[in-house]
Amino acid sequence: MDFHLNEIPVPLNKILVPMDGSDHALKAVRYISDIPTFQKMKVVLFHVYYKPHEHYRDLEKNLEFDHRMIKEINELEKRQEMSVLRYMENARQVLMDAGFSSDNIKIKTNTEEKGVARDIIREAKYNYSAVVVGRKGISDLDSLVLGSVSIKLIEKLDFTPLLVVGKSPKPDKILLAVDGSDGAMRAVDYVGTTLGGSAFEVTLVHVIRGGDTLNSGYRLLVPLKEYIKEAKEEITAYFDEAKNRLTKSGLEPNQVSTKIITGVYSRAVAIFEEAKDGGYGTIVVGRRGLSKVREFFMGRVSNKLIQLGRKHAVWVVN
Repeated sequence: MDFHLNEIPVPLNKILVPMDGSDHALKAVRYISDIPTFQKMKVVLFHVYYKPHEHYRDLEKNLEFDHRMIKEINELEKRQEMSVLRYMENARQVLMDAGFSSDNIKIKTNTEEKGVARDIIREAKYNYSAVVVGRKGISDLDSLVLGSVSIKLIEKLDFTPLLVVGKSPKPDKILLAVDGSDGAMRAVDYVGTTLGGSAFEVTLVHVIRGGDTLNSGYRLLVPLKEYIKEAKEEITAYFDEAKNRLTKSGLEPNQVSTKIITGVYSRAVAIFEEAKDGGYGTIVVGRRGLSKVREFFMGRVSNKLIQLGRKHAVWVVN
């Protein structure tokens, strides 16, 4: 099996953490504070202020308009700004208490221009190694699985890794889902670069679906047992290459293990169940990539894992 990706991953040096005043965003901050290698990086705590309603500004020009309302609006905005700054300083302190250098933590605020999610994506284009976001983001509505901003980031942020942090994840056990694709190998490289030299455990997991059909819906041309045997043989070389890259990045051989799951209907559900039953706090997956082992798009799996992993951190690596 040939691999065409560079063997030396791009160095990580800067993380963007969108902050919206919610506890979900603070959980994202606490999560990265538990990863020792992140402590050497620069962290930008980023907040986007919503624009005041423009019609109030227009009314201000009306001589008959009660300007006390505009004054009250301005005072409210100032109070909100002070509240946001206190919140951001609290997040900054969480990082400093964990060992981050104060010089490496920057608080950045912008006034909304094109929408909160778009403004975050635009900021992320300034050479960030990752964007780390809480699951619900702006919205705390129980009816929403993810906040509107988080959903937009998942859909649109396709040029840098996105780390979606759930309710109470611990990062020290990593379940790295691979499908035999270049996209999954990029996820392997990212994990190696991010966690090399740490004491974290990494398990490479590959899922082979059961049943009598291929992922594309076509009926198998070979018996199921033979199909599974062939798929296992093909993923073995991929596992070997992935383990080699992880150990070259600084993980010890005994920190890296492999697992193949067979006879399941849904890859995403199988990966999630393995993470839950095995005590993994972090799930890592490539955003998408046509598998060389059995053709399917990993992007479907990553989206489903984000929906399922409410208590986990899910890294989606592009």
